[in-house]
Amino acid sequence: MVAHPDSVLQSASNLCHMIERARLDNGLRVVMAPDKTSPVVALSILYDVGFRSEPEGRSGFAHLFEHMMFQGSTRVPKGEFDRRILGNGGVVNGMTTPDYTVYFEVMPATALDMALFLEADRMRSLLLDQENLDNQRAVVQEEIRLNVLNRPYGKFPWISLPALMFDTYPNTHDGYGSFEDLDAAHLDDVRRFFRRFYTPGNAVLAICGDFDPKSAVALIEKHFGPIPGGRTPRRSSFAEPIFSAPRRRDTDDPFAPAPALALGFRVPDPLQDFESVLALDVFAGVLADGVTSRLEQRLVHRDHLVTSVDAWIGEMPGWGGPLEMRDPTRFQISAFYPRLADGGRIVEAISEEIATAVRSLREEEIGPVVARMVATHHRTMDNVLSRAMSVGVAELIHDDPELVTRVPGMYQQLTRETVAEVAGTWLRPESRAELRVVPGGAL
Repeated sequence: MVAHPDSVLQSASNLCHMIERARLDNGLRVVMAPDKTSPVVALSILYDVGFRSEPEGRSGFAHLFEHMMFQGSTRVPKGEFDRRILGNGGVVNGMTTPDYTVYFEVMPATALDMALFLEADRMRSLLLDQENLDNQRAVVQEEIRLNVLNRPYGKFPWISLPALMFDTYPNTHDGYGSFEDLDAAHLDDVRRFFRRFYTPGNAVLAICGDFDPKSAVALIEKHFGPIPGGRTPRRSSFAEPIFSAPRRRDTDDPFAPAPALALGFRVPDPLQDFESVLALDVFAGVLADGVTSRLEQRLVHRDHLVTSVDAWIGEMPGWGGPLEMRDPTRFQISAFYPRLADGGRIVEAISEEIATAVRSLREEEIGPVVARMVATHHRTMDNVLSRAMSVGVAELIHDDPELVTRVPGMYQQLTRETVAEVAGTWLRPESRAELRVVPGGAL
């Protein structure tokens, strides 16, 4: 088999690196961004399966399978994957998101061949047996106890708010999974999941760092080329109509020391209107990015209603962002506050500040927010692992890894009028979901 280049080497001026794409005959997409400034490489392999792809009745399956991928293969015993990477001074991990699961390594450049072998090996021959399933099911259930069930705000807002904002199973269910669904998972379910989603045609391999693209393609072909392509699963549409009347839900949290609230609004489809999503990202910064932001000034310093306030797009603050989202997703505002009775006043104040910002947004508010976002983007891309993850996600979600090089310019081209118009269109009170967390015993 031969790798077929999809594009020539192309300058990525904002990264000061080159990006090259290739595709193997079995469907595996490859993105490469060489960088000779440091003798390390980062490898990420993304599979187009996340929380939203889980079959109904099998909640938590994508995350459970992330754990299964570290349990060894028919050729590499359990634990040996980590030992080989760590023993060469590297790091290794994985992560599950609503729309994809990613596995990644950072290591000395001389270890690239080994890392490619290990990733290809578990794609080809993951060891799926009852012992590993039982063991990792128990690990995941303990993780749920620690991170969700037995900690303050464990479901807030990333689990609870989507359940209020959306109506279909893919968008509303808990990606961590219920104990009942996890207990009901059979070994045959796991094997079907692997055969369906963990195929070359459903994956993107991204490599960044100190390597030669031509040599890397030869190594990728050697390790991944013999893996049968199989059938690439058809990705379902998760689209839903936007609700036209406000929604509200109060939820009790026995561990919460104080009340909290989250407001959610739908945003445009990032694949169809990425510019509007970036405009909303800037508007989120105007509302709640730093001490001079509108909500910080109003709610924290002037009215003394909240102890903290955030606004962002996507799952959680600082996690994901505009590049990593498919439709439908959300614009969120969250606040923590000391007095339960103030919830209504806080929501009213937030609505007032959104409306005022739409009417009177100033260029001097936009400039600092855009500058911080551009600086953050460049700082993120300076990290070889973050770069490998970002170009891989851009390929998987947008079919355009060079998008990461254009994002800073797209932010800088946004005008006050564009940001205000987009915010006024999408952040309307009638299309708002309001979630309130009530401390234990107060509901």
